[in-house]
Amino acid sequence: MKAATFLKKNSFVLGLLLAIVVSDLLISWWNPMASSRRFYKNDFTKTLYHHGWSQSGPVFFGNSAVTGAYIEEKSDTHLVEMGLSYGKITDLQGILSHNLYQVRDELVIGIDVHTMLDPLETDPTYQWFKPWYQPYIYTYRDYFRDSGEELVRNLRKGSLAYEPRWIDKELYPGRKDDAFLQSKWTDYDKRFGGMTLKDFQDNLDAMQWVIRYAEEHQLRLRVIWMPWNKGYADPPYVASLKEAVNGQLKTAGVPMLDLMHTYDPKYFHDLVHLNREEGAPLFTKEVDTWLKSLGK
Repeated sequence: MKAATFLKKNSFVLGLLLAIVVSDLLISWWNPMASSRRFYKNDFTKTLYHHGWSQSGPVFFGNSAVTGAYIEEKSDTHLVEMGLSYGKITDLQGILSHNLYQVRDELVIGIDVHTMLDPLETDPTYQWFKPWYQPYIYTYRDYFRDSGEELVRNLRKGSLAYEPRWIDKELYPGRKDDAFLQSKWTDYDKRFGGMTLKDFQDNLDAMQWVIRYAEEHQLRLRVIWMPWNKGYADPPYVASLKEAVNGQLKTAGVPMLDLMHTYDPKYFHDLVHLNREEGAPLFTKEVDTWLKSLGK
C-alpha cells in the first residue's frame, strides 16, 4: 500500500528518471562519438576506424611519436599502429583493463620523453576515462554542443549538411626551422624540466602492470625508446627515467631497443617526431629488423 502511494505521488519524477536512463542507454548504444562523423574522433577511435573496427591484433602502442615514426603499411611485421595523441602507459593500462582492445601475440611499446609524464595533459574523450555511472551526453557534452550548434546554423540556411570531423591521425612532413625547435625545447624545459621520478610514478606502476599483463596473456612484450632530436639536449629527467624503466624491463626479461639518439637531426620534423619522408621509413625498417631478430 505504501509502495503504491509512493509510486503515485512520485510518478512524474520516476517517469522522467526512467526516460533519462533509457535515452542515455540508447545514445550509448548508438555511440555517436565513434559512429557519427558529426562528432570529434580521438586517436583510439581513429585506430579502430582505420582497421575496420577490429578490436584485436598485435600492437605498437605509444604516443604521437609512434604515429609519426611507424608506417604500418610499409612494415613487414604488420603491427597495428596505436599511437595516441598524449598517449601514456596509464592509457595502455586503461585500454587493457577495460577490455577495449585484445592484444594478440605481440605488444611493442614506444616510449619517448613524454610518454611517462604523469602531469602531461591528455585527451579527455578517451573511452577509458568515462566512469560507468556517468551519462553519455554529460561526459561528451562539449562535443554535443559543438555538433548541435553546427546543426542549428545549417538548419537556418535550410540545410542538413555538416563538416565531417577529421578521421586521420596527424603526421609530420618536412622539417621545422631552428627557431621553432629552440622555442619548443624552451617550452618543454619550462613545463617539464623540473620533473623528478615522483612525477612518473603512476606510469612506472602502469608499466609494471603491463609487464604482468603480458606474462599472464602470453604476449611477446618489447619496448623501444623513441628517437629524440639529438641536436638539442635531453630533458633533465631522461637519464633517471631510463634507468628506472630499464631496471623493470631487465628484471622481467623484456627486450629493449634504444633508438633515442640514433638518428641525425635531418630525419626529424621537430624534437620528438620523425619526418614522414626520410625518418619514418628508416625507423620502420629498423624496427622490423629488430623484431625479426628477436623472433629468430
